[in-house]
Amino acid sequence: MSERFDTVDIIRVKRDRGTLSPEQIDWTIDAYTRGVIADEQMAALNMAILLNGMNREEISRWTAAMIASGERMDFSSLGKPTSDKHSTGGVGDKITLPLAPLVAVFGVAVPQLSGRGLGHTGGTLDKLEAIPGWRAALSNDEMMSQLADVGAVICAAGAGLAPADKKLYALRDVTATVEAIPLIASSIMSKKIAEGTGSLVLDVKVGSGAFMKNADDARELARTMVTLGKDAGVNTVALLTNMSTPLGLTAGNAIEVQESVEVLAGGGPSDVVELTVALAKEMLAAAGQPDADPAAALQDGRAMDVWRRMISAQGGDPDAELPVARESETIKAAADGVLTELDALSVGVAAWRLGAGRARKEDAVQAGAGVRLHAKPGDTVQAGQPLMTLLTDTPEKFERAKEALEGAAVIASQASGIQPLIIDRIS
Repeated sequence: MSERFDTVDIIRVKRDRGTLSPEQIDWTIDAYTRGVIADEQMAALNMAILLNGMNREEISRWTAAMIASGERMDFSSLGKPTSDKHSTGGVGDKITLPLAPLVAVFGVAVPQLSGRGLGHTGGTLDKLEAIPGWRAALSNDEMMSQLADVGAVICAAGAGLAPADKKLYALRDVTATVEAIPLIASSIMSKKIAEGTGSLVLDVKVGSGAFMKNADDARELARTMVTLGKDAGVNTVALLTNMSTPLGLTAGNAIEVQESVEVLAGGGPSDVVELTVALAKEMLAAAGQPDADPAAALQDGRAMDVWRRMISAQGGDPDAELPVARESETIKAAADGVLTELDALSVGVAAWRLGAGRARKEDAVQAGAGVRLHAKPGDTVQAGQPLMTLLTDTPEKFERAKEALEGAAVIASQASGIQPLIIDRIS
């Protein structure tokens, strides 16, 4: 067939800071998905978008075209509201694990389609796969019946949702165009809108361990995504949250599951509890329950009950022993004082080098590997006391992990102001 547009003309429009028409955008996404546009041409267009941006109409149409490249899910037959959360990724960010069952306590269905980790940010599915027997791949029918029965599901997105995104994302990864805000926003939102959720809460991370290192960029990304959601009829709100230091006291797979279970049992680190409850309140308010009290449901065991049913429904054993790393090594405080900084990126890279993450999509991860923290910024420490424990099955990995942690912990004579966990709310 003869094509409606010429790819080189389209690249030229963005190169020269022009605006693509809706028809040009629809054709571009479709032609790239069909293989008519070559990777090197799409790479050039992505770079032009990174450098010159897109306006609201362009981003909205680009997102819609990506949704149209695949199937859309429909949860209307469930007869209850649906709410979902997406985090832009961080270190120790295990919030989805306690959050999905917590929100389901209140009769709101949570279809949490999650991904794998790449680089220093952990993937929710990798964490849950540390639970013996648990499986990430569910058919649409299995997913629907689990949502009807249990109320929450955390699983892999099917290949049918926004296939254009999968192809585009792989290309952005190898061409240094991942950071383009129009492309990040459309990538996240095309999948979330296609997933069919009624409301969506975005956790946009800011700081060294996040994808967005400064608040202005994070705010722009949050605003862009909230706008895209609203344009598509999804009730969307975003929280800007601090990722300059890891969340909780663990970064890894099995150890993050363990910490999540502590939160569901009414305990766990205060920052993990604070963010879980804040996001649950937003999800419940967006789904029509502004007066719900999620903190009470963590304390009285209701969220734990849903967690156990959710894990069992996907073949997992909620009572099974979690994998433990064979080797450990402790890093100690160099001086007396107050821990004022603990750099999230350094801890994330160390956990990754210990085997908790992957460099390429096909790499295997170690369930037991990671970093366990013994102190957080604001804590008083003494020279020689353990600051963190490194965990791995392969001791030759310790050296590189320790290199990543050089200078990560800053100990001062007096405390400095601790940044708030929740920085801003964008609706």
